[in-house]
Amino acid sequence: MNNILIFALQAAAPAAGQGGGGMMWIMLILIFAVMWLFMIRPQRKEQKKLEEFRKGLKKGDKVVTAGGIYGTVAEVKENERYLLLRVDGDVKLRVDKSSVQADPNAVVRPEEKPAPKAEEKPAKEEKKDEYQK
Repeated sequence: MNNILIFALQAAAPAAGQGGGGMMWIMLILIFAVMWLFMIRPQRKEQKKLEEFRKGLKKGDKVVTAGGIYGTVAEVKENERYLLLRVDGDVKLRVDKSSVQADPNAVVRPEEKPAPKAEEKPAKEEKKDEYQK
């Protein structure tokens, strides 16, 4: 008798906890929707924008590579995965198109930030004693 009562209680216990199963699925779907909206979608937009930038490269464009090398595009071949980058004078580097990251005009370098204007104060004149010459 005691065993039958324990068995009946164990069988009835899971039935009481199954009411929240649908709510769990709704929460999981909402979590994935929010992740897609705030993380995946903006990243895809940024990737498309970067891909269009790389496809639109032409001779004379100024670029920055992933390694931080600033240069000017010297040669672009449509069928190749690389481009020639003029770094300084006669120095040319062959870099992969996927390493070209940005236009240097869009990159803010610390030395180009406008310095806060300091108000010029007149220099203080030293007072000379009568005894100093």
